[in-house]
Amino acid sequence: MMDDTVPTSFPRPVLIGLIGATIQASRSPALHMREGAAQGLAYIYRQIDLDRPGLDAEKLPQLLDAARYLGFTGLNVTHPCKQAVIPLLDELSADAEAIGAVNTVVFGRDGRTVGHNTDWFGFAQGARLELPDMPHERVVQLGAGGGGAAVAHALLMLGTRQLALFDTEAPRAASLAAHLNQRFPGERAIAIDGITDPLATADGLVNATPVGMIGHPGLALPASLLRPDLWVADIVYFPLETELLRAARALGCRTMGGGTMAVFQAVEAFRLFTGIEPDAARMLRHFASM
Repeated sequence: MMDDTVPTSFPRPVLIGLIGATIQASRSPALHMREGAAQGLAYIYRQIDLDRPGLDAEKLPQLLDAARYLGFTGLNVTHPCKQAVIPLLDELSADAEAIGAVNTVVFGRDGRTVGHNTDWFGFAQGARLELPDMPHERVVQLGAGGGGAAVAHALLMLGTRQLALFDTEAPRAASLAAHLNQRFPGERAIAIDGITDPLATADGLVNATPVGMIGHPGLALPASLLRPDLWVADIVYFPLETELLRAARALGCRTMGGGTMAVFQAVEAFRLFTGIEPDAARMLRHFASM
């Protein structure tokens, strides 16, 4: 006889989306959904790729409204929307306000949208794990966009005394430096118009630009500027080994890829979406297995 008993309870549903460009190789959906399953949730994570016909960053207001009305729990937001999304939100967390960029949006039961930034936490945890004993008094950072703002915040929180910011759009680097110096006393952030001299005396280098990711191949700086005693970090995680990291490792540099940052920002985003503390070690193992 067939058992047609109707279950009295179902897994708690969680519907998440990722908005950004060139995201088809993202590991975030699998990372979130597997942890959700381990936590007993009906966790669905959908990609909203701005590279698809008919979609672009100008559609962000409509996409945000559609997600809210369709019952999404929240959204992750990536390049090129981390700053563009801010005016569309009802509220910012302290971290998101301090950084000036959002990568996680949570929809409240009242319909209000709250923007958070978990990128800085991801980078800081990654650096503690992969570069625990490396000096970081003087760091050169390439890129002052949304991801760069989070990384810069993390570096100053970790104790960097001089952060030299370079961006192909010079006013953006100057604006980020001014914003950071309002939050961190001592004029620790400076905008630079060239990287050769600052990099010659730096302890570390961070690539916080999209250069190196799928769709944006290449190096964000000449490989000839690297040297063996420099540590090199890249926030790009697809591919895991960028051309920059490959060149740095060939010289003997200590390196940090974007994978660990990706996992720990997801750890914090998962907590914000669900109110459940995820298993970070399990998420690291899952990411490594993909």
